[in-house]
Amino acid sequence: MAMLLQIDGLTKAYGPVAVLQGVSLSLDRGQTLALTGESGSGKSTLMHLAAALDAPDAGSIRIDGMETGGLDDAGRARLRRDQIGLVFQQFNLIPSLTVAQNIAFQARLTGRHDAGQCAMLAERLGIAALVRRYPEELSGGQQQRVAIARALANRPALILADEPTGNLDEATGDAVLDLLLDLVRDTGAALMMVTHSTRLAARLDRRLHLSRGLLSPVPQGA
Repeated sequence: MAMLLQIDGLTKAYGPVAVLQGVSLSLDRGQTLALTGESGSGKSTLMHLAAALDAPDAGSIRIDGMETGGLDDAGRARLRRDQIGLVFQQFNLIPSLTVAQNIAFQARLTGRHDAGQCAMLAERLGIAALVRRYPEELSGGQQQRVAIARALANRPALILADEPTGNLDEATGDAVLDLLLDLVRDTGAALMMVTHSTRLAARLDRRLHLSRGLLSPVPQGA
């Protein structure tokens, strides 16, 4: 398998608070990784850095061999658009677009819009009956599912998901993870997912625990 994400010696501090202290990890194509840790341990910070939404104080991040620190704002935006599917806790849906238009938005930007793919995602996520509605007409859980569909519609090489099941009931959360794992299997994408659920984390290939700015592996079955 080819290396898709390589993080080496990442440090990040906010004022006197050191959030990350020399974090390193790698993720191959077709591989899934669960990131766990207490609230405030730096998981979301690590995900934002991996997505090139913020810059580390030190260390390097490579996505498909490209050093993100060497990119300007436009280059980082293009990398996110073309290579990364982001599922973060802020849904960032476009209020003036319908559910269907929100799902298709990033795929259209990348020139990879596939109406069949968008319809499949809506069906798998239980929002097919909502595609003509607008975000303000949806519950928080429904908006989360639209955001997930949008992130997956252009078949990204790297999926970064920060608590993607956090606003969902257990059955829907299981369905979301099934979809993510299917996409990894079918397209060879890589998935890094933050979760508080040990049950969901156990379904991924590897588990890493972030505590006091440092990563440690979690044995399978733990």
